[in-house]
Amino acid sequence: MTELETTWETYVASWKSVSVDDTRALFEKSLSPDCVYSDPLTQTRGWDELLAYMREFHQQIPGGHFVTLEFMAHHNRSIAKWEMRDGGDGVLGDGVLGAGVSYGEYDEHGKLVSMAGFYPTPEG
Repeated sequence: MTELETTWETYVASWKSVSVDDTRALFEKSLSPDCVYSDPLTQTRGWDELLAYMREFHQQIPGGHFVTLEFMAHHNRSIAKWEMRDGGDGVLGDGVLGAGVSYGEYDEHGKLVSMAGFYPTPEG
């Protein structure tokens, strides 16, 4: 696993974390404090706004998280194909709720400064 992929997977783990303290610890390892996150539904700036958005996500989809299916990177930029999954029942595994692609940009320290998610929405 490359350094950027490790950073990406640490960031992905923050979406699954249910503890605010654990999420912030994962942010510390993977995100610039002034990072920008965007997807078709929102745009956040900084850790506090992103954390609030993640909390809303967990209220809507308890146990929701993402699994990276493919990761490619070069020149401090990356593309990741992923699936969004629910909490599952632990027996049959996690149910796939959707799929998408994310683009990331990294600073000179290998931390994410920008993350943009792309996925279909009901509006098209």
